Amino acid sequence: MTGQRRPAGAGVWLVAVVALLLAPQLAPADAKRPPAHARHHQAPATVGTPAPAGAAARAVAFALRQRGKPYRWAAEGPDAYDCSGLVWAAWRHAGVSIPRTAAGQLAGLPSASRPLRPGDLLVYRSDGPSRRHVAMVVRPGRMVEALGAGIPVRVRPVRPGWLGAVRPAGGGR
Repeated sequence: MTGQRRPAGAGVWLVAVVALLLAPQLAPADAKRPPAHARHHQAPATVGTPAPAGAAARAVAFALRQRGKPYRWAAEGPDAYDCSGLVWAAWRHAGVSIPRTAAGQLAGLPSASRPLRPGDLLVYRSDGPSRRHVAMVVRPGRMVEALGAGIPVRVRPVRPGWLGAVRPAGGGR
């Protein structure tokens, strides 16, 4: 096959196609990207407005990717989180707007009915400055949380005694 020549410009097209295919994987996780297909495009939901299907799964996946990151009061990522900052950032990543604080989440989101579902938020009483702590259900009996100073984001068994369970819009029916 030596001696055959490629058409002029074929290498440029190959590079362009490879760049287009790899661009979504190389972009930062928080980069705004256009939808891959028009049927997947929906505007971000707000509190009480139905969100795109799978929003709870996207929120849970985001929260789980933060495991091991440090707790820092009032942090909302990407390098550290407090409890409400973690769940706020997770739902924001999923395209759903929720209140920023645990108290606001408890007061401003619809109550979650049993059984608890992935993406539901559990609000607990706390001795911290806000007097509230929030965690996200990731699967039956397990939750992800940013508990406090010196404790990285982690998955733990759901603790009893929460003040309330809430389900952001898009958390399923």
